[in-house]
Amino acid sequence: MLRVLHIGKFYPPVTGGIERVVHSLCTVTQGRLDNRVLAFNAGARTIDDVVEGVSVTRIGTWGSAGSVSIAPGYFAHLRRARADVMILHEPNPWALLAFAAVRPRLPLAIWFHSEVVRPRLQYDLFYAPVARPAYRHARRFLVSSPVLAEQAASLQPYRDKVRVIPFGIDVERWRPSERIDARADEIRRQARRPIVLFAGRHVPYKGLDVLLEAVAPLDVHVSILGDGPMRAAWTAAANARAGNARFVFHGEVDDDEMRAQLAASRMLVLPSVSRAETFGFVQLEAMACGVPVISTALPTGVPWVNQTGVVVPPGDVAALRAAIDRLASDGALASTIGAAGQARARAEFSLHTMGNRLVDVCLELVS
Repeated sequence: MLRVLHIGKFYPPVTGGIERVVHSLCTVTQGRLDNRVLAFNAGARTIDDVVEGVSVTRIGTWGSAGSVSIAPGYFAHLRRARADVMILHEPNPWALLAFAAVRPRLPLAIWFHSEVVRPRLQYDLFYAPVARPAYRHARRFLVSSPVLAEQAASLQPYRDKVRVIPFGIDVERWRPSERIDARADEIRRQARRPIVLFAGRHVPYKGLDVLLEAVAPLDVHVSILGDGPMRAAWTAAANARAGNARFVFHGEVDDDEMRAQLAASRMLVLPSVSRAETFGFVQLEAMACGVPVISTALPTGVPWVNQTGVVVPPGDVAALRAAIDRLASDGALASTIGAAGQARARAEFSLHTMGNRLVDVCLELVS
């Protein structure tokens, strides 16, 4: 069995987009790949852990510089790494720095989750020199959509090495159950009007401020899930809106509550305004539940995923308001769009298909 070392940021139970993808890849390929994970620990201690059968080494951190965790122990662990294939999940500047210093002689694939959104000069002066050794050594670059492969400037010199592996979801896990349906009915009774759902980290590129402005005049209930540094500011902005919409910030919720909130909602809105949103995984969860999605026309995989839904220009308050109003007032249209999304999720975004494609790439790397 091939030994695969994933170089990530954090790993569940820590939440996050990359963390969720790495966890999915490790669990769905169990029995076919011997997956191990090198990640950060939020504390100063280094811990060897086992999560659902996956060996995880959490390297102690000494704090952070901006969003970059400082983990000196990463260098020694990477130097001692033994694997048939290494997959570095990027952006991950500290891991790139460790790779540049250690230069491990292992077959390398870089899973390119998103572009580093920085001014070009800043990227060229500070990020590119750290990334260059790993990029030159990589035999494959893995991306979640063909759009990301085409649009990412830093991948252009390596186009012949790029492979597309769309993110996958266990669609069956998102099927309604009696308990979830009962909770969804309760949520709808409390709302007493169409529910518009936002779910994601409260960070600027998510565009929640655009959504707040767009829905304020509409007679809808807006459920906002998630947390992050912008929560206080966005809560204050919602409270300041003098309109018809009702806003409720729920914070982080568990999977069952997420499923119930989706089942209760007329639509999911992903109003992201930056190419930092490269895929929009929450779109798959909504599609699997048969909930229509409104997203934005970013030059990333977001609109490619949401081919069955409604796509509006990023940051366009009027267009977003019109799209939300249309679905809020036309339940039949919302159901039709939701059913089309559910069919696409089943056909194109299977968790097992994602795992099969990763196994194929790993076999290709060592052949």
